[in-house]
Amino acid sequence: MLLPRASVVFCFFATFTLVYSNSKVVRYRKWAEEHPDAFVNQETADESLQFSSKPQIEASSGSVWPMPQLMQVQENRVFLSADTFEFSFSMHDCDTLQSAFKRYYHIIFDGHLDTKLKFSPRVEKQESNCVLPSCDTAENTMLEGLVVELDTPCEKYPSLESNETYTLNVKSPTAKLSASSIWGALRGKSVISIVFMMHVSFEIQETKKMLIEIVSNYFITLLQSLDAMAYNKFNVFHWHIVDDQSFPYQSAAFPNLNVKGAFPPYYHHSYTQEDVAIVIEYARQRGIRVVAEFDSPGHSQSWGLSQKDLLTPCYSSGKPDGSFGPINPILNSTYDFLKKFFGEVVTVFPDHYVHLGGDEVSFTCWKSNPDITAFMKKMGYGDDYSKLESYYIQRLLDIMKSLKAGYLVWQEVFDNGVKVATDTVIHTWKGGYTDELGKITKAGYKTVLSSPWYLNYISDPYDEPWKNYYKIDPQNFSGSQAQKDLVMGGEACMWGEYVDGTNLIQRLWPNAAAIGERLWSSADTTDFNAAAPRLVEQRCRMVKRGLQAEPVSGPGYCKYEYSP
Repeated sequence: MLLPRASVVFCFFATFTLVYSNSKVVRYRKWAEEHPDAFVNQETADESLQFSSKPQIEASSGSVWPMPQLMQVQENRVFLSADTFEFSFSMHDCDTLQSAFKRYYHIIFDGHLDTKLKFSPRVEKQESNCVLPSCDTAENTMLEGLVVELDTPCEKYPSLESNETYTLNVKSPTAKLSASSIWGALRGKSVISIVFMMHVSFEIQETKKMLIEIVSNYFITLLQSLDAMAYNKFNVFHWHIVDDQSFPYQSAAFPNLNVKGAFPPYYHHSYTQEDVAIVIEYARQRGIRVVAEFDSPGHSQSWGLSQKDLLTPCYSSGKPDGSFGPINPILNSTYDFLKKFFGEVVTVFPDHYVHLGGDEVSFTCWKSNPDITAFMKKMGYGDDYSKLESYYIQRLLDIMKSLKAGYLVWQEVFDNGVKVATDTVIHTWKGGYTDELGKITKAGYKTVLSSPWYLNYISDPYDEPWKNYYKIDPQNFSGSQAQKDLVMGGEACMWGEYVDGTNLIQRLWPNAAAIGERLWSSADTTDFNAAAPRLVEQRCRMVKRGLQAEPVSGPGYCKYEYSP
């Protein structure tokens, strides 16, 4: 069929709810009255017309996601009322615990919240707001509250060494959450918002086994992503905050990095110091670490727009051609700048670790520059420009050590034979990752894996890509147990070339949730068929909580429609 060039043709599968304006509803009702034969009388319809619509995968009801490493369930029903239920604590108290009480009370009771109360939030007497369909105490047992017991005082910030173990025991009249630290209590509370709708009594034990990081570069949707991370037990936000195209971070020491390096107008496309502080605090309250990445010597074109002589001038036919390459590694002024800049970074970002990048460094410009080639000859490097890269990285690592900071680098630094300190964390991101993990850990380095979990790669939804993410075990490579213990965890990546605030949440969730369970649950939790109904339910929970998580397993529906 030939179509006019101005025509727009589309097809949609209408398995969703359409919300009409009042005028459309009136027109629809008028049309329905005029065309009564268009509707089937369900009481008198021929049996051949009877059918039962259902989703492709039925959501589970009250199942936990991600699956704990140990869970015991007894089929006893309990119910909650916003009139009587209260959170309380014993042993240790802090602002993070208080904030979590209020946040999860709000989630459990659909927005009922009295912010004036400290640890026992209640609403004024009103019609009972029960979690169960029935609040008949003859059939169910009243759960009066939850007591949180912390073994140690609250820490200010989570760290790599934080103990996130917890035990949750739900029995009437009072449930008990025991945790070694405040961060374990937060992990338990993410389960509480689920299990208080499960109508059961049970005990859960769960132990941290990984780091997970998500890459993003937006602000409002970034905060929403942190909420989603908390709901799915992600515990590290890897913030790739600058790159070739833009320098949105506002540096106090070098303000022109942002003024000249951010997308114009810079004040609309920047992260102020206050913005960064908000993100860090928002993440801290959810037990999430923020690890910033400032990638160099490559991916640094935006840096050079304000910092004279920082980038390497490229030459063509023996003359500068006006373009620039990676950071110039042969000038002392480069390292003076880096020391001052990263001196600021480690004060702004409280986590022990900073990601220093080191990936995709092109040697072409370095090879064209006569000053660089003369330096290579002087140092005895010959034509091996990986040695020049090693020179730069080693001087940068010396700066970080002087600042008492830990660091991660991308795998090219290791692959190119750069001599790095034994406490360097190598970030594995390329193909052939099983062999790479074996080589890195055999050399004694810790590593984080992201290779199989690049969610910015658009996959065919009919292939249900979450299953590919779910089947990956980062410790499934040839090596000793000591080597496998050096795998710190995994990372779900979302790069921003084709993602912004309009589609970030949808592209990330709930596919990232499958990665979360793969890394948090027992190694034998691998059954797609068992996971699918729980993932559908988890997706609907996120929708109910105001997150536009996309459908993951074909035609279906959620009990609650998305409402921003």
